[in-house]
Amino acid sequence: MWIWIVLGILVLAGVGAVVSYNRFISQKNLVKDAWANIDTELRRRYDLIPNLVETVRGYATHEKEVFENVTKARAMATSATGSPAEQAAAEGPLIAALRQLLAVAEAYPDLKANQNFLALQAELSNTEDRLQTARRFYNANVRDFNRRVKQFPSVLIASMFGFKEEEFFEVEEAIREGGPPQVNFTQPGPSVSFEGPRGSESSVTPAADPTASEVPPDRPDE
Repeated sequence: MWIWIVLGILVLAGVGAVVSYNRFISQKNLVKDAWANIDTELRRRYDLIPNLVETVRGYATHEKEVFENVTKARAMATSATGSPAEQAAAEGPLIAALRQLLAVAEAYPDLKANQNFLALQAELSNTEDRLQTARRFYNANVRDFNRRVKQFPSVLIASMFGFKEEEFFEVEEAIREGGPPQVNFTQPGPSVSFEGPRGSESSVTPAADPTASEVPPDRPDE
């Protein structure tokens, strides 16, 4: 009788170990697939940048330092093939350079009305939205995976088969002065804003309409 009980316990433990191992493999694949989505959106953004630079260069040829900064930051980001944390760190200088490039564009009304520039802005905004969605999905899968790596009894399977915690893709930690560019279509023309992790915001907005009249605020009768 005791032999059968022991055998039953061993069988249940073995089945549990197999199920836990297979779940680790499934979650590991989910993390990989989620990271592939982030990589796809990053590459799409990298592909947009040269056209954006050339469009702005056509109106502001003297802003050589800005163009060089964007080009160098893009080269660093595209060559960052390490961990998600390393990739996130490389995104910080690139976003800062893009912010500077779009700020330059603000000084040129003809450029802001250029259809090619507006199309690139819109595509950049769409890419950023997809990138943020992919980032949240990836980090959610990493969080679930890391939780199992540390929990008992799955920690036994993790240590036995070498499953280790995955890295988060925390772009906010790399971008100290702002977040991803977003096109705002609530105003007469597109505007690009950068929202920081603490609610700070630096924005590039269309110039005010010179024909618009300004109404002073109401004041109490003196």
